[in-house]
Amino acid sequence: MTDIDRTEARLRLHIGEAGAAVLRLNEGSPAVATALTKLVQVIADEAARTPRFAKALAGAIAAAGEPAAAPAPAPVPVTPVEKKPAARRGKRSPGPFDPFAVYRADGEDGLRARLAPLELEQLKDIVAEHNMDYDRLAMRWRTASKLHDRIVERVKAAWTKGDAFR
Repeated sequence: MTDIDRTEARLRLHIGEAGAAVLRLNEGSPAVATALTKLVQVIADEAARTPRFAKALAGAIAAAGEPAAAPAPAPVPVTPVEKKPAARRGKRSPGPFDPFAVYRADGEDGLRARLAPLELEQLKDIVAEHNMDYDRLAMRWRTASKLHDRIVERVKAAWTKGDAFR
């Protein structure tokens, strides 16, 4: 039995144990059991779809004391009919760094310092990777300073979201 087979067998065991626990919960609190099941499904689907979320989730679990590695997203099967050309329009490279992590570590000045030496296309890669082009204008801009401002604006907005309730 290979390591992958053992890992998969262990995962199936954990899923079975979790399923049994949810069934026991369902006997006393069906609404809670249903909500918990839906919550876990949404989290697992998002982690499979978004590598950044999967990495953050693995980090949160590891911080809680559980050993966890960043799970690789499951490969999506593609039929030959659906296959797109390799150089399709709109496909960008990943950004050179995570602006949220830089902002968390070094603040706005540190983020602006990291953005300053980047070329226009690298800035657009960051904007595309982190869905910062909410008005569909940023990808048309030809000025690095405008892209710097957009990235800092979106990072700060996400960072301070919910501050009114703290």
